[in-house]
Amino acid sequence: MGNRLSKIVTRTGDAGTTGLGDGTRVGKDSLRIETIGQVDELNSTLGLLLTEELPDDIRQALTGVQHDLFDLGGELCIPGMNMISEPQVQRLEGLVERFNEDLSPLKDFILPGGTRAAAVAHLVRTVCRRAERQVVHLAATEQVSDFSRKYLNRLSDLMFVLGRALNKAGGRGDVLWVQGQNRGAD
Repeated sequence: MGNRLSKIVTRTGDAGTTGLGDGTRVGKDSLRIETIGQVDELNSTLGLLLTEELPDDIRQALTGVQHDLFDLGGELCIPGMNMISEPQVQRLEGLVERFNEDLSPLKDFILPGGTRAAAVAHLVRTVCRRAERQVVHLAATEQVSDFSRKYLNRLSDLMFVLGRALNKAGGRGDVLWVQGQNRGAD
């Protein structure tokens, strides 16, 4: 790695711009920077989930995802760069299948909740969906790898499944949505 962060306060962003990985400067409110920020927030919410008591296989899977999200941030930071690849997307698909195989089939929609870890997994899922929408928005006007979008789509699927798996691991079932439960309530 060529650059190390030895100086944190640089003052180069004081005028409202920031540097991309290719050396160009853009506004801190640019669509690309907003997208990078969404991916950073996603990684941070994963970090929050990793503070919970988790089964080792889930912890290992999520730690791998954090590394992938740094790759994705790097890819977004250098227009035209491709760091997310098909094997990373396929790895997520395999994780979805693996963690879903021990869960009962869904017959109803579920609510985020149950155990704290499951609720945080659902929070990660919603932040992931927002990051995915932002990547799609960026891709409408700038070059973005198809694998980045696919990766985020698979990751949100994984987080849904992990929410269910974490409830099961915590001895709780899914929190089922009851349609119209509060209609007509006082």
